[in-house]
Amino acid sequence: MAISRLARRLRQEADAGLTPSQLSALATIHRRGPLTLGELAEWERVAPPSVTRMATNLEQGGYVERVPDPDDRRVVRVVATPKAGELVAVARARKAAWLIERLDGLDAHDRSSVLAAVDALERLVDMP
Repeated sequence: MAISRLARRLRQEADAGLTPSQLSALATIHRRGPLTLGELAEWERVAPPSVTRMATNLEQGGYVERVPDPDDRRVVRVVATPKAGELVAVARARKAAWLIERLDGLDAHDRSSVLAAVDALERLVDMP
């Protein structure tokens, strides 16, 4: 429950003007792209029709572009635009500032415990 509440609060702090799902997909495209829609669906753990709608909305907002795969012109990939990079950076900065402020309010032992857990949580999330 604590992780869910923290994630929800961080999404609120991002204040990016996108839905949480759109911002997550955009961050994945920015970090791991260019991606096919199937690859994006796998990374985001959502159904392909949902990813198609998200990509369309992000494209209409000027955050992603669809480009042909250089090795197979039948395949389309989504890439983040510079506008997306700016939005992702601002959202991350807002979330980081909020989190730093909260971490500064913890005592040294609690801060150490939280920081020690981060690597394990990353591995947990990235497990197949």
